[in-house]
Amino acid sequence: MLRDLLACPACRSALDQGWTCTGCGVQFGAEDEIPSLRLAGDACTETVREFYEGAPFPGYRPHDDIQALRQRAERSEFARLLNAAIPMDAVILEIGCGTGQMSIYLSAAQRTVIGADVTRASLKLGAAAARRFGVSGVHFVETDLHRPGLRAGAFDVIYTSGVLHHTRNPLAAFQAILPLLRPGGVIVLGLYNAFARIPLQARRVIARLSGYRWIPFDPVLQDRKNEAARREAWVRDQYRHPEEHRHTAAEIRGWFAQNGVDYLGTYPSLLLGEKTENLFAATTDYWPIEAWLTQIGWMASLGREGGLFVTVGRRP
Repeated sequence: MLRDLLACPACRSALDQGWTCTGCGVQFGAEDEIPSLRLAGDACTETVREFYEGAPFPGYRPHDDIQALRQRAERSEFARLLNAAIPMDAVILEIGCGTGQMSIYLSAAQRTVIGADVTRASLKLGAAAARRFGVSGVHFVETDLHRPGLRAGAFDVIYTSGVLHHTRNPLAAFQAILPLLRPGGVIVLGLYNAFARIPLQARRVIARLSGYRWIPFDPVLQDRKNEAARREAWVRDQYRHPEEHRHTAAEIRGWFAQNGVDYLGTYPSLLLGEKTENLFAATTDYWPIEAWLTQIGWMASLGREGGLFVTVGRRP
């Protein structure tokens, strides 16, 4: 089953049982049961990969177990909505899975989940956690989203959050992963919002001036005050990342329109006072002025943490 979802990143052909491409003959491997299907990337990709090799993100708490992981995930309304919206027999791809918490959380019932990332150190932590938790429906793959070792049209759902805004060209990265989605499949795209990110940008200025010794009003750092490694991972990811872009809701709607993806909705909702009940339900009401006002309000609601917003679309 796993090989049916993979492909040679060089020529897109199938892989044989020895991880050799049946088309161009390139030999790959699967050390620690993690297929290595990554070709050399551009300078930006290599910089980001090396950045996370030094501090895999987000990491696991000491003595973590599957129950604790699921309880933490379900404290997030978005995670609950995503899990509820995905069919229990879906084939799911998480691009930029990091240490794999969301991939493991989504691997319920008859689902098959592929967690793909460019950083092997992160994948090893995710694979070890899956083994420790007794989770069999998730597989981890080392590959670059720009030249993915994944089969085109193989996935019912693609989820990628906190990833594309760390690439040199986020739109090109979006266009690179879109062919992996089957017709009728859903893509869930989490990005930094240009407005919601403003509070963190202000905290970043203070952090730089203090030599990163003082970062005020960051609730994640407060929550991790007794976990030095996870605090450091958060500071590196949020305050010291070598590549970062920020986006508006209108911009991502434009990406969808440009690439033939049907826009379903945004989370949180762009409608003032509207509460999302079904993440994959199509939203028909959209007023640009209201959308801008909503995003300005996200400085208070989403800006307390990373300032991520999510856009959902369906490939016709």
